[in-house]
Amino acid sequence: MRRFLFALSLLLLPATLAATPVVKDGFFKTSDGVKLHYLEAGSGPAIVFEPGWSMPAWIWDAQIRHFAEHYHVVALDPRSQGDSDKPSEGNSPERRSQDIKELIEHLKLAPAVLVGWSLGVPELLTYAEQYGGGNVRAYVLVDGFAGDKLDPQFAMGMLGTYRQVEVNRRAFTEKFVRSMYKKPQPEDYIGRVIEASLKMPADSAIAASVGAISRADWRPAIARMDRPILITCQAAMKSFAADLIVSAMPATRVELFEDAGHALFVDAAERFNTVLEDFLQHLPTH
Repeated sequence: MRRFLFALSLLLLPATLAATPVVKDGFFKTSDGVKLHYLEAGSGPAIVFEPGWSMPAWIWDAQIRHFAEHYHVVALDPRSQGDSDKPSEGNSPERRSQDIKELIEHLKLAPAVLVGWSLGVPELLTYAEQYGGGNVRAYVLVDGFAGDKLDPQFAMGMLGTYRQVEVNRRAFTEKFVRSMYKKPQPEDYIGRVIEASLKMPADSAIAASVGAISRADWRPAIARMDRPILITCQAAMKSFAADLIVSAMPATRVELFEDAGHALFVDAAERFNTVLEDFLQHLPTH
């Protein structure tokens, strides 16, 4: 009788609770011996989420739980971030994009939709330049830079950022994390993001950023992006994040987020998920 009642209780669970995806932790070792952590959920066509500078895989939580209902979702802690190893070498777009390639191969995800946010954008551009689109179904670029010239004022600003990282890492990180959002976020959530960001060693954080911004011209990489592209960005970022790519790839879809901050997939999670879902549903089947 107890077993019958237990089985009946499972059948009567609310649909939202019963359908909650199981998110699993995983690790794999790269070809240069670095152990990388990832989160994994769901089954079906693959989506790989790459977080931004110093951010953890779990920052994509709203996307992991939404898309795991119909997709095989993987969110990576890039090297030196989150719960991945913290090597002093390899924090360049070239090596970090190779890590993505090796993750796809390790989990047999090809062809995967690659979603990169912020620093993840130059990493996906570098991926396309190095490996082409053989293992890729589409690219989704979230509020990142893709230009053809280096703005001296921006470069000077980044030098100031690196000094703050070295002089007072916690104070800088608290300000940086709060600046990522335009909408109020719970204080416990903000605290978790701050602590996650601080896991990335300062030297690795600087190296990863320098590797991305020191390249002035991304046109050769953009030319290799021979798969459908979706760009989501703040309205103020359009000229930096989208215009050059659209001029080279006119079929690129661009969605502007007027009322969201840099972490727009958190600030406007429902809209971001709807836009991405629509993009995925209209991808070629082959």
